[in-house]
Amino acid sequence: MTIFEKALAGEMLDRRVDPEVVKIDAIQVQTSRALAKLNQGVADADTIRTTFSQIIDRPIPSSSTILLPIHSDFGHHIWIGERVFINMNCTFVDVGGIEIQDDVLIGPNVQLVSVNHPLDRQPALRHRFYGRRVVIKRNAWLGAGVTVLPGVTIGENAVVGAGAVVTKDVPGNTVVAGVPAKIIKQLPTD
Repeated sequence: MTIFEKALAGEMLDRRVDPEVVKIDAIQVQTSRALAKLNQGVADADTIRTTFSQIIDRPIPSSSTILLPIHSDFGHHIWIGERVFINMNCTFVDVGGIEIQDDVLIGPNVQLVSVNHPLDRQPALRHRFYGRRVVIKRNAWLGAGVTVLPGVTIGENAVVGAGAVVTKDVPGNTVVAGVPAKIIKQLPTD
């Protein structure tokens, strides 16, 4: 298994003992440089899509829109569906994988985080990390300033209120808000 497959599988990785972690580090440097260049200029929608497609190493549909600035630590583990709208200043920490399905709306300053560290306080373990995929299902809407933590799935047609911190899965057709996010309303289904 490659280091990238291990990260997507949620295996514990250790920066000090796994020599392949340098491959992730090298891609992170490339991603940082490419995003710095993209974010410092004024770019049209096609240029943003083309450049971000190169960073994530897969095409972004022409029906999707990304506003600048955008931030990512790795980039290669992001999947973006059709008719997705990503507002300005969003951050994707994606070593564990981030999947954004069709028709998703993402407000400004949203953070999707797919990497975590063990809670053990021993200094020797602080260099360990593992990935947990974040999934934003079809037709979900994340309000401004939402943070979605590792391993969370936002259900189909769900709405996450501005400023929420999502620590566990959100069922489809619900509205959640708060810190931590809790269900505040059930939405009607078709």
